[in-house]
Amino acid sequence: MGVVGAAFHHAVEWATATRMAYPWLLYLLPVAGLAIAGLYHLFKMDNDAGTEFVLASVRDARVLRISMVPLIFISTVLTHLCGGSAGREGAALKIGGGISAWLGRLLHLDNRDRRITTMAGMAAGFSALFGTPLAAAVFAMEVESVGVMYYAAIVPCFLSALLASIVAGLCGGEATSFVVFNAPDLTVLSMAQIIVLGALCGMLANIFCRVMRGVSKAYRHFFHKPWQKALVGGCLVILLTLVFGRDYNGAGMSVISAALGGSADTWAFLLKILFTAVTWGRGSRAARSSPPSSWGPPSAVSSRRCWACRPALARRWAWSPCSAA
Repeated sequence: MGVVGAAFHHAVEWATATRMAYPWLLYLLPVAGLAIAGLYHLFKMDNDAGTEFVLASVRDARVLRISMVPLIFISTVLTHLCGGSAGREGAALKIGGGISAWLGRLLHLDNRDRRITTMAGMAAGFSALFGTPLAAAVFAMEVESVGVMYYAAIVPCFLSALLASIVAGLCGGEATSFVVFNAPDLTVLSMAQIIVLGALCGMLANIFCRVMRGVSKAYRHFFHKPWQKALVGGCLVILLTLVFGRDYNGAGMSVISAALGGSADTWAFLLKILFTAVTWGRGSRAARSSPPSSWGPPSAVSSRRCWACRPALARRWAWSPCSAA
């Protein structure tokens, strides 16, 4: 998983750099959507449920097809290349879960061991891409039931996540990181503000999920064929980009950087949600999990402006919503 995660990291970085160098690639987004829809149709996965199916495979022992791995790899790279608003976290979970589930079947493991293997693969995939073995392992262990740790998987998840992170690093898959300078002391007031911010971002995450479902439902209502959704959705993303700019295409790292610098637009988080909902709802199989990392920081900056707190504290806040969401 470390090698695959590093390859995925390099592919997405290449796609992002190429899109920045050749802005006209944005206008190929509808074509990329059609290509993705065609690939999923070719492999008879038109009704792929995305990351939710991977999570369900752990709870309900559903079968994950190995063909899902190259499909999500290619579709995510194509989406980033042509300016779709998508993330990488969900793709990492699907790649890791798909490979580990295939290995579980290959080794003729029983249902219980397959679940653990799938969880370990998810942790490894996430950790290989983001260099966060502890967070990846904890997340994977909570898949069985939100808020309840699946302790039988603790050793496999931690070991696989740690090893994947090390191997990915050796393969040049350096995780994205930001340095926060001049962080203020943690006081009772700042703690109270962060707690309130966490609650607000939890509410915002709920709104994000509802917007995603609403836009997806609208696509299904007006367009019944996957290629129709891909074509119309791609055109809508192009229109949104022409109106609001290119900061919200791809994973939205420029938005995060601006937020950490305290200069993000007040409504940047809402625009990122809108871009992502339109991209994902059109049938793009690329991950949709990254937006909390993109709209979390600017939402913290907006809160800082409302509460008139110091910019340094806002920079510390900027990562809090990513965890809260």
